[in-house]
Amino acid sequence: MKPDPNHSTYPLVHLIAESGNGNQRSQKILYELFAEKMYIVCYRYAKNAPDAEDILQQGFIKIFSNLNKFRGDGSFEGWIRKIITRTAITHITKNRKFAFQKSLDHSVEDSSFSILDKLAEKDIACLITKLPPGYRKIFTLYAIEGYNHREIAEILGCSEGNCKSQFYRSRTRLQKILKISA
Repeated sequence: MKPDPNHSTYPLVHLIAESGNGNQRSQKILYELFAEKMYIVCYRYAKNAPDAEDILQQGFIKIFSNLNKFRGDGSFEGWIRKIITRTAITHITKNRKFAFQKSLDHSVEDSSFSILDKLAEKDIACLITKLPPGYRKIFTLYAIEGYNHREIAEILGCSEGNCKSQFYRSRTRLQKILKISA
């Protein structure tokens, strides 16, 4: 059974401090508390288990190396998720598994993608892996991670219009995939 971070035996603040000091037991507990959730984030970007595991390990190395930078302003899980997300993007880009699909720079009006609302998270994750890498990255950052198009453009080094266009195209592609499988 995993330790509860709110339990007095393992207060999260203590685990963070001890992990930052190199205490391997505390690092192991932190890893066990958050690895499962963060693996799901990694898999959304990687498309396969070995790459997702690599990203997860790289991300936790960065997390443990930078624990002293966690100021406690927001949630610790949110801070971890941001590091994991940026690690996934860096990993994919560095390994040339991501080839940004060029598009015309234009605005696209956002609307809800109601059919996705009815699917289970694992079904959505499976559908997202069928998208081309560029579409998958933009869709995941916007629809699942909650970044806005301006933030995505900054992260990926592209224009906001390109992000909107890629997101629109990813939604259209998902709709086609859903119609084919229905």
